[in-house]
Amino acid sequence: MSSKKRLDKAYKESPIIAFDDSSKFILFSDCHRGDNSFADDFANNRNIYFHALKHYYTEGFTYCELGDGDELWENLTFKSIFEAHKNVFLLLKAFHKSHRLHMLYGNHDMVYKDQNYVKKHLSTYFEPISGKDEELFSNITYHEGIVLKHQNTKQELFLTHGHQGDWWNYTFWKWSRFMVRVLWKPLNVMGIADPTSPAKNYKELIKVERRIKKWIINNNNLITIVGHTHRPRFPEPGDIAFFNDGSCVHPRSITGIEIENGKISLIKWQIATTDDGTLKIVRVLLEGPQKLIDYKTE
Repeated sequence: MSSKKRLDKAYKESPIIAFDDSSKFILFSDCHRGDNSFADDFANNRNIYFHALKHYYTEGFTYCELGDGDELWENLTFKSIFEAHKNVFLLLKAFHKSHRLHMLYGNHDMVYKDQNYVKKHLSTYFEPISGKDEELFSNITYHEGIVLKHQNTKQELFLTHGHQGDWWNYTFWKWSRFMVRVLWKPLNVMGIADPTSPAKNYKELIKVERRIKKWIINNNNLITIVGHTHRPRFPEPGDIAFFNDGSCVHPRSITGIEIENGKISLIKWQIATTDDGTLKIVRVLLEGPQKLIDYKTE
Protein backbone atom coordinates (compact mmCIF):
# COMPACT_ATOMS: atom_id res chain seq x y z
CA MET A 1 0.00 0.00 0.00
CA SER A 2 1.40 3.39 -1.02
CA SER A 3 1.59 6.42 1.26
CA LYS A 4 -1.24 7.95 -0.81
CA LYS A 5 -3.50 4.98 -0.16
CA ARG A 6 -2.58 4.91 3.53
CA LEU A 7 -3.43 8.60 3.91
CA ASP A 8 -6.59 8.21 1.81
CA LYS A 9 -7.71 5.39 4.09
CA ALA A 10 -7.00 7.34 7.29
CA TYR A 11 -8.87 10.39 5.96
CA LYS A 12 -11.91 8.47 4.71
CA GLU A 13 -12.25 6.54 7.97
CA SER A 14 -11.84 9.59 10.21
CA PRO A 15 -14.77 10.61 12.40
CA ILE A 16 -15.89 14.19 11.77
CA ILE A 17 -15.92 16.61 14.71
CA ALA A 18 -17.86 19.83 14.21
CA PHE A 19 -16.38 23.07 15.51
CA ASP A 20 -16.80 26.83 15.19
CA ASP A 21 -14.95 29.99 16.11
CA SER A 22 -15.84 29.53 19.79
CA SER A 23 -14.13 26.10 19.88
CA LYS A 24 -10.73 25.68 21.49
CA PHE A 25 -8.33 22.82 20.73
CA ILE A 26 -4.81 22.00 21.86
CA LEU A 27 -2.90 19.49 19.74
CA PHE A 28 0.09 17.61 21.12
CA SER A 29 1.78 14.49 19.80
CA ASP A 30 4.85 12.34 20.33
CA CYS A 31 4.84 12.50 24.11
CA HIS A 32 6.41 9.03 24.19
CA ARG A 33 5.39 8.62 27.81
CA GLY A 34 7.55 5.88 29.30
CA ASP A 35 8.29 4.20 32.61
CA ASN A 36 10.41 7.02 34.10
CA SER A 37 13.61 5.06 33.46
CA PHE A 38 16.73 6.53 31.84
CA ALA A 39 15.23 5.62 28.46
CA ASP A 40 12.05 7.63 29.14
CA ASP A 41 12.44 10.74 26.96
CA PHE A 42 9.17 12.17 28.30
CA ALA A 43 10.40 12.22 31.91
CA ASN A 44 12.54 15.32 31.34
CA ASN A 45 9.52 17.38 30.28
CA ARG A 46 6.75 15.83 32.35
CA ASN A 47 6.42 18.81 34.70
CA ILE A 48 6.21 21.22 31.76
CA TYR A 49 3.64 19.01 30.05
CA PHE A 50 1.53 18.58 33.19
CA HIS A 51 1.48 22.33 33.84
CA ALA A 52 0.45 23.04 30.23
CA LEU A 53 -2.22 20.36 30.38
CA LYS A 54 -3.70 21.87 33.56
CA HIS A 55 -3.80 25.27 31.86
CA TYR A 56 -5.71 23.90 28.87
CA TYR A 57 -8.12 21.96 31.06
CA THR A 58 -8.93 25.03 33.16
CA GLU A 59 -9.33 27.21 30.05
CA GLY A 60 -11.85 24.81 28.48
CA PHE A 61 -9.74 23.47 25.61
CA THR A 62 -10.37 20.13 23.95
CA TYR A 63 -7.26 17.93 23.95
CA CYS A 64 -6.26 16.10 20.76
CA GLU A 65 -3.26 13.76 20.93
CA LEU A 66 -1.93 12.95 17.47
CA GLY A 67 -0.29 9.61 18.16
CA ASP A 68 2.76 8.21 19.95
CA GLY A 69 1.39 9.41 23.24
CA ASP A 70 2.59 6.28 25.01
CA GLU A 71 5.94 4.62 24.34
CA LEU A 72 4.83 1.04 23.75
CA TRP A 73 7.88 -0.01 21.76
CA GLU A 74 10.34 0.33 24.62
CA ASN A 75 7.79 -0.66 27.28
CA LEU A 76 5.88 -3.92 27.35
CA THR A 77 2.75 -2.73 29.15
CA PHE A 78 0.64 0.37 29.64
CA LYS A 79 0.57 -0.39 33.37
CA SER A 80 4.22 0.60 33.88
CA ILE A 81 3.66 3.85 31.97
CA PHE A 82 0.52 4.68 33.94
CA GLU A 83 2.25 4.14 37.26
CA ALA A 84 5.16 6.37 36.21
CA HIS A 85 2.91 9.25 35.10
CA LYS A 86 -0.30 8.70 37.04
CA ASN A 87 -0.96 12.42 37.55
CA VAL A 88 -0.93 12.97 33.78
CA PHE A 89 -3.38 10.17 33.09
CA LEU A 90 -5.78 11.28 35.82
CA LEU A 91 -5.83 14.73 34.23
CA LEU A 92 -6.45 13.17 30.81
CA LYS A 93 -9.26 11.23 32.50
CA ALA A 94 -10.80 14.56 33.51
CA PHE A 95 -10.68 15.69 29.86
CA HIS A 96 -12.33 12.42 28.87
CA LYS A 97 -15.11 12.72 31.44
CA SER A 98 -15.89 16.24 30.20
CA HIS A 99 -16.00 14.96 26.57
CA ARG A 100 -12.92 16.97 25.60
CA LEU A 101 -10.49 14.19 24.68
CA HIS A 102 -9.66 12.80 21.24
CA MET A 103 -6.86 10.23 20.96
CA LEU A 104 -5.10 9.02 17.83
CA TYR A 105 -2.59 6.21 17.57
CA GLY A 106 0.82 6.39 15.93
CA ASN A 107 3.42 3.76 15.13
CA HIS A 108 4.74 3.62 18.72
CA ASP A 109 1.26 2.97 20.16
CA MET A 110 -0.22 1.12 17.18
CA VAL A 111 -1.57 -1.52 19.59
CA TYR A 112 -4.34 0.98 20.39
CA LYS A 113 -5.72 0.23 16.93
CA ASP A 114 -7.13 -2.91 18.57
CA GLN A 115 -10.25 -1.85 20.48
CA ASN A 116 -10.10 -5.01 22.59
CA TYR A 117 -6.58 -4.08 23.74
CA VAL A 118 -7.74 -0.57 24.64
CA LYS A 119 -10.75 -1.87 26.56
CA LYS A 120 -8.65 -4.39 28.47
CA HIS A 121 -5.76 -2.10 29.45
CA LEU A 122 -7.11 1.46 29.49
CA SER A 123 -10.65 1.19 30.83
CA THR A 124 -9.64 0.89 34.48
CA TYR A 125 -6.64 1.08 36.80
CA PHE A 126 -5.95 -0.36 40.23
CA GLU A 127 -6.09 2.26 42.97
CA PRO A 128 -4.05 1.19 46.05
CA ILE A 129 -5.89 3.65 48.32
CA SER A 130 -9.31 2.15 47.68
CA GLY A 131 -7.93 -1.33 46.98
CA LYS A 132 -10.07 -1.75 43.88
CA ASP A 133 -10.19 -0.97 40.18
CA GLU A 134 -11.21 2.58 39.30
CA GLU A 135 -12.50 3.96 36.00
CA LEU A 136 -9.91 5.48 33.65
CA PHE A 137 -10.81 5.83 29.95
CA SER A 138 -14.10 3.97 29.73
CA ASN A 139 -15.50 3.51 26.21
CA ILE A 140 -12.64 5.41 24.60
CA THR A 141 -11.72 4.74 20.96
CA TYR A 142 -8.38 5.51 19.39
CA HIS A 143 -8.56 6.57 15.74
CA GLU A 144 -6.01 6.77 12.95
CA GLY A 145 -7.26 10.24 12.10
CA ILE A 146 -9.99 12.74 12.83
CA VAL A 147 -11.44 15.57 10.76
CA LEU A 148 -12.36 18.89 12.33
CA LYS A 149 -15.08 20.51 10.20
CA HIS A 150 -16.11 24.11 10.68
CA GLN A 151 -19.87 24.38 11.03
CA ASN A 152 -20.13 27.65 9.11
CA THR A 153 -17.34 27.67 6.52
CA LYS A 154 -17.32 23.85 6.06
CA GLN A 155 -13.52 24.04 6.09
CA GLU A 156 -11.86 20.77 7.10
CA LEU A 157 -8.71 20.08 9.10
CA PHE A 158 -7.29 16.57 8.88
CA LEU A 159 -5.46 15.38 11.98
CA THR A 160 -3.33 12.23 11.93
CA HIS A 161 0.02 11.01 13.22
CA GLY A 162 1.91 11.12 9.92
CA HIS A 163 3.46 7.64 9.96
CA GLN A 164 1.41 6.90 6.84
CA GLY A 165 4.21 8.64 4.95
CA ASP A 166 6.76 6.32 6.55
CA TRP A 167 6.53 2.94 4.80
CA TRP A 168 8.81 1.06 7.18
CA ASN A 169 7.29 2.26 10.46
CA TYR A 170 3.73 1.84 9.17
CA THR A 171 4.04 -1.61 7.64
CA PHE A 172 6.74 -3.20 9.79
CA TRP A 173 6.03 -1.51 13.11
CA LYS A 174 6.07 -4.84 14.94
CA TRP A 175 9.59 -5.54 13.68
CA SER A 176 10.67 -2.01 14.60
CA ARG A 177 9.18 -2.47 18.06
CA PHE A 178 11.14 -5.69 18.52
CA MET A 179 14.40 -4.02 17.45
CA VAL A 180 13.82 -1.07 19.78
CA ARG A 181 13.16 -3.34 22.76
CA VAL A 182 16.13 -5.65 22.30
CA LEU A 183 18.68 -3.30 20.73
CA TRP A 184 17.94 0.42 20.66
CA LYS A 185 16.51 0.88 24.17
CA PRO A 186 19.77 -0.23 25.86
CA LEU A 187 21.81 1.83 23.38
CA ASN A 188 19.51 4.83 23.88
CA VAL A 189 20.49 4.87 27.55
CA MET A 190 24.07 5.31 26.37
CA GLY A 191 23.09 8.15 24.03
CA ILE A 192 23.00 6.27 20.71
CA ALA A 193 19.96 7.21 18.59
CA ASP A 194 17.73 4.79 16.68
CA PRO A 195 18.50 5.37 12.95
CA THR A 196 15.10 3.97 11.86
CA SER A 197 13.31 6.91 13.49
CA PRO A 198 12.61 9.79 11.07
CA ALA A 199 12.87 12.17 14.04
CA LYS A 200 16.56 11.21 14.29
CA ASN A 201 17.27 10.59 10.61
CA TYR A 202 17.11 13.81 8.59
CA LYS A 203 17.05 12.17 5.14
CA GLU A 204 14.12 9.96 6.15
CA LEU A 205 12.35 12.94 7.73
CA ILE A 206 12.47 14.87 4.44
CA LYS A 207 11.09 11.89 2.53
CA VAL A 208 8.16 11.50 4.93
CA GLU A 209 7.31 15.21 4.75
CA ARG A 210 7.55 15.21 0.95
CA ARG A 211 5.07 12.32 0.66
CA ILE A 212 2.55 13.98 2.97
CA LYS A 213 2.87 17.31 1.15
CA LYS A 214 2.24 15.59 -2.18
CA TRP A 215 -0.94 14.08 -0.73
CA ILE A 216 -2.07 17.49 0.54
CA ILE A 217 -1.58 19.05 -2.90
CA ASN A 218 -3.63 16.24 -4.47
CA ASN A 219 -6.42 16.89 -1.95
CA ASN A 220 -7.04 20.55 -2.72
CA ASN A 221 -4.46 21.77 -0.19
CA LEU A 222 -6.42 20.30 2.71
CA ILE A 223 -5.05 21.55 6.04
CA THR A 224 -3.24 18.52 7.45
CA ILE A 225 -1.73 18.47 10.94
CA VAL A 226 0.66 15.68 11.89
CA GLY A 227 3.45 14.76 14.29
CA HIS A 228 5.81 11.77 13.85
CA THR A 229 8.92 13.61 12.66
CA HIS A 230 9.07 15.82 15.79
CA ARG A 231 9.80 18.85 13.54
CA PRO A 232 7.37 21.78 14.03
CA ARG A 233 5.97 23.14 10.76
CA PHE A 234 3.73 26.19 10.29
CA PRO A 235 3.12 27.28 6.68
CA GLU A 236 2.12 30.70 5.44
CA PRO A 237 -1.29 31.04 3.73
CA GLY A 238 -0.82 30.16 0.06
CA ASP A 239 1.85 27.55 0.82
CA ILE A 240 1.24 23.81 1.12
CA ALA A 241 -1.03 23.50 4.19
CA PHE A 242 1.29 21.08 6.01
CA PHE A 243 1.41 21.60 9.78
CA ASN A 244 3.40 19.66 12.38
CA ASP A 245 2.90 20.17 16.10
CA GLY A 246 6.44 19.02 16.91
CA SER A 247 6.72 16.85 20.02
CA CYS A 248 6.81 16.77 23.80
CA VAL A 249 10.35 15.40 23.91
CA HIS A 250 12.34 18.40 22.73
CA PRO A 251 15.24 19.27 25.03
CA ARG A 252 13.68 21.24 27.92
CA SER A 253 10.49 22.18 26.03
CA ILE A 254 7.33 20.91 24.39
CA THR A 255 5.58 22.23 21.29
CA GLY A 256 1.97 22.04 20.17
CA ILE A 257 -0.69 23.67 18.04
CA GLU A 258 -3.59 25.71 19.39
CA ILE A 259 -6.84 26.39 17.53
CA GLU A 260 -8.88 29.20 19.07
CA ASN A 261 -11.19 31.96 17.79
CA GLY A 262 -11.00 30.49 14.30
CA LYS A 263 -7.22 30.90 14.30
CA ILE A 264 -4.27 28.52 14.46
CA SER A 265 -0.99 29.01 16.35
CA LEU A 266 2.23 27.12 16.98
CA ILE A 267 3.25 27.36 20.64
CA LYS A 268 6.02 26.21 22.95
CA TRP A 269 6.05 25.62 26.71
CA GLN A 270 9.40 25.87 28.44
CA ILE A 271 11.10 26.71 31.72
CA ALA A 272 12.22 30.34 32.00
CA THR A 273 14.17 32.21 34.64
CA THR A 274 12.66 35.38 36.12
CA ASP A 275 14.71 38.42 37.16
CA ASP A 276 14.85 37.22 40.77
CA GLY A 277 16.15 33.81 39.76
CA THR A 278 12.85 31.96 40.11
CA LEU A 279 12.14 29.21 37.59
CA LYS A 280 8.70 29.21 36.01
CA ILE A 281 6.97 27.42 33.15
CA VAL A 282 5.88 29.80 30.42
CA ARG A 283 4.00 29.63 27.13
CA VAL A 284 5.79 31.09 24.10
CA LEU A 285 4.04 31.92 20.83
CA LEU A 286 6.20 30.70 17.94
CA GLU A 287 3.94 31.28 14.91
CA GLY A 288 0.50 32.79 14.36
CA PRO A 289 -2.21 33.26 15.27
CA GLN A 290 -3.31 32.91 11.65
CA LYS A 291 -6.93 32.77 10.50
CA LEU A 292 -7.89 29.27 9.36
CA ILE A 293 -10.02 30.73 6.60
CA ASP A 294 -6.84 32.20 5.06
CA TYR A 295 -5.84 28.64 4.11
CA LYS A 296 -9.18 27.83 2.49
CA THR A 297 -9.11 27.18 -1.25
CA GLU A 298 -12.15 27.32 -3.47
